[in-house]
Amino acid sequence: MDLGLKDRVYVVTGATRGLGNAAARELTADGAKVIVSGRDEKSAADAASVLGPNAVGVAADNADPRTPARLIAAAREHFGGFDGILVSVGGPPPGFAADTTDEQWTAAYESVFLGAVRLARAAAAELGDGGVVGFVLSASVHEPIPGLTISNGLRPGLAGFAKSLADELGPRGVRVVGLLPSRIDTDRVRELDGLSADPEATRAANEARIPLRRYGTPEEFGRTAAFLLSPAASYLTGIMLAVDGGMRHGF
Repeated sequence: MDLGLKDRVYVVTGATRGLGNAAARELTADGAKVIVSGRDEKSAADAASVLGPNAVGVAADNADPRTPARLIAAAREHFGGFDGILVSVGGPPPGFAADTTDEQWTAAYESVFLGAVRLARAAAAELGDGGVVGFVLSASVHEPIPGLTISNGLRPGLAGFAKSLADELGPRGVRVVGLLPSRIDTDRVRELDGLSADPEATRAANEARIPLRRYGTPEEFGRTAAFLLSPAASYLTGIMLAVDGGMRHGF
């Protein structure tokens, strides 16, 4: 099936590694042009180099209020258009409620929540019929993940914002979608497993709770993201799609 991605132009934040990078890889593989952003200039440039001529790296921090305008301008400058954005950001530091500080909450709010809101608002102002705003969220939107208290607090609120935005932008033909990954085999997830006394046993226990009995691959997540951002998903908006191997058994 042709997803209709050829020559469409997207911004993908947090795309130097992990889930953002996986999405950028699949978008460019299907012919899209992508601005990949990350906090470090060399990492952003290296990630774009691996993706090929249809990718340009831009050093940008999601928490910086200037970032949305810079990224959208880069899309227009390098590729002559702007069709959508996927807002991805590294997860906040792990910790339990009693362990997390005000400083950690504030920093995470700026990057994970307010930064995403700014990026989405700026994109919405620039997008026309057929445009799309996507968010990489977390399974914690539906159920808290032990040891990730800050993420558990922020992701559900961002999902609520995304659904409100979908209602507001729908009449203009602009879609808003969210992805809810669970155990995808990225560096971040391996780091979290590594916090336990026995990482291999932790992974085995997690896999036992997944109907497919394994962690997802970044490629599987990336292909799902590419589809949701593509014109092939033109009648999907306001949804939060679990990418979790069936781990969440609800609707």
